[in-house]
Amino acid sequence: MIRDAETLQLLLDSLARFVRERLLPQETAVAETDQIPADIVRDMKEMGLFGMSIPEAYGGMGLTMEEEVMAGFEIAYASPAFRSLFATNNGIGAQGIVIDGTPEQKQHYLPRIATGEIIGSFALTEPDSGSDAASLRTSAVRDGDSYVLNGTKRYITNAPEAGIFTVMARTDPKSRSADGISAFIVERGTPGLWLGQIEKKMGQKGAHTCDVIFENCRILAANLIGSQEGIGFKTAMKVLDKGRLNIAAASVGAATRMLGDALRYARERKQFGKPIGEFQLIQAMLADSHTEIYAARCMVIDAARKRDEGRNIGTESACAKLFASEMCGRVADRAVQIFGGAGYLAEYGIERFYRDVRLFRIFEGTSQIQQLVIARNLMREAAV
Repeated sequence: MIRDAETLQLLLDSLARFVRERLLPQETAVAETDQIPADIVRDMKEMGLFGMSIPEAYGGMGLTMEEEVMAGFEIAYASPAFRSLFATNNGIGAQGIVIDGTPEQKQHYLPRIATGEIIGSFALTEPDSGSDAASLRTSAVRDGDSYVLNGTKRYITNAPEAGIFTVMARTDPKSRSADGISAFIVERGTPGLWLGQIEKKMGQKGAHTCDVIFENCRILAANLIGSQEGIGFKTAMKVLDKGRLNIAAASVGAATRMLGDALRYARERKQFGKPIGEFQLIQAMLADSHTEIYAARCMVIDAARKRDEGRNIGTESACAKLFASEMCGRVADRAVQIFGGAGYLAEYGIERFYRDVRLFRIFEGTSQIQQLVIARNLMREAAV
């Protein structure tokens, strides 16, 4: 749902200008240094990017889902690392508090998340628990007015920069199902919380992940999200429904960028006396890419509108994430092919995007998990 088309267009124009004037010139430096410059981070905070989906009552923009994915199309035109830094605040790093947090939790944390004073991170995956998230082993044992956490979380985006972690832990040791899982807010610097080494990755330099380790980490019971045990997995799934739409939107934005670069190269590069874009096999790759981007964009917007209407979008968000992330991978492959030998060189940047977007098909649920989610939902609906 778009609340005010004129205001939204002003935001989108501002984002597009920021991306092209500030972010694109810094892409190579970020890839080489594995760091986003401090002045860029400052500008992101001043623009309110860390609080786009945080309710206005807590200092954020309060964007609707449709507005948020449209903003995501613009932001993802630049290297995914830029988006990753503030995306967790708008997605999985804060939405657990937004959706199921108590009034006190929202008032205490959300204003600082909205300004970027603190960065949120989402700690669900473990060394032996990834796609099978319900089998997680991290434990949270009640001890008076506190909980004591023990366990290890893996591949946690923005963990090195995070000020708070939304942590999924098992509060009912007798239950091995999702019903025994609860969600907690754990602040950086809490005794017993340790961070592993920053991981070296295939792509997305500038976006950091590492292990998060809990060794008798004691937190107040007031940091149990929603003040209720056993709803953590449900909270996580609601958060991921939204997060999957954000990844789908990022896939559309990145694919749009790669197609633009490939189209420009196809018009400039000459072989056999004319631009390669005049050859039909090149045109086929351009046409297929544009068609798939258009289809993915429509899917994302449709699912976002349904979420704004308050409908359950478990199936639609999985469909959008599956199709858009796979589409982005195909567009990346075609773009490298259009560039030919130049596409394999770092100088042109397309090989960096080829590596960067490969992650879209993995995190927040692999493509195979999306297929299972979709099929199981269809089977469940058919049985009613």
